[in-house]
Amino acid sequence: MTISLLVFAHLKPILGAESRPVSLPEGATVRQLLDCLLTEFPALSEWLPSVRVAVNCEYAAPDTVLHEGDEVALIPPVSGG
Repeated sequence: MTISLLVFAHLKPILGAESRPVSLPEGATVRQLLDCLLTEFPALSEWLPSVRVAVNCEYAAPDTVLHEGDEVALIPPVSGG
């Protein structure tokens, strides 16, 4: 299956784009997606502990099962006043 991955802020340079398709096996979870991304982009390991994941605009747990065409966003912490 293919999902659409969106990244923001300082994660863009790590992945080289703000969005990209990612192929995963059927029934893959958010955790499996993150593990796949860490294999391809080891620099993500510094940021993943503080990144939130949203699937189709809703925050998702690591055991959330992904489906064909899902939009998954990696949302880094933000600060401001």
